[in-house]
Amino acid sequence: MNEQNKGHEDLTEEVVNDEYTEQESDSVNDEAVEQHSDEVEGEEAEQLSEIEEIKQEKEALQDKLARLQADFDNFRRRTKKEKEADLKYKSQDIANDLIPVLDNFERAFQVEVNDESTNSFAEGMEMVYNQFKQALEEHGIEEVEAEGVQFDPQMHQAVMQVSEEGIESNQVIEVLQKGYQLKDRVIRPAMVKVNE
Repeated sequence: MNEQNKGHEDLTEEVVNDEYTEQESDSVNDEAVEQHSDEVEGEEAEQLSEIEEIKQEKEALQDKLARLQADFDNFRRRTKKEKEADLKYKSQDIANDLIPVLDNFERAFQVEVNDESTNSFAEGMEMVYNQFKQALEEHGIEEVEAEGVQFDPQMHQAVMQVSEEGIESNQVIEVLQKGYQLKDRVIRPAMVKVNE
């Protein structure tokens, strides 16, 4: 019977060892699963963090792109306006040079002409003057309306102030030097005498 007991003890020991090995194996498997699960969670958290960073970078780049696009649109509009203004007022420099010539023509016409030859010369000069004035008008250069109108500091420069009865206050009485404007821009204000 001892042999039987001994065999039974061996068998029991073997079963206990097997159970212990299974428990140990299950414990090791659980630890491995937990460790693997922790690693996966860590990797997922890292990936989510990377995704968030990429999203933030994307949003920052989209914002930067939108700002650059707006800056470019503003630059393009500003350049277009400047070009339009340059085209609109391209005649200003030449007008500034030619207006004194008109003044000299007008001064020359104030001289009285008595004989026939001088009279025909004056008529020829007047034709040139009218042609010159017409060419300027075709380029948008016109006289500033002054005599008999209300004084406008944008259009007129008052150099004298007088008091005359029968004329409205602040009305231009006399033009001392003509003013000129290019389209809607005053090139030279008219020098005027104004009633108080």
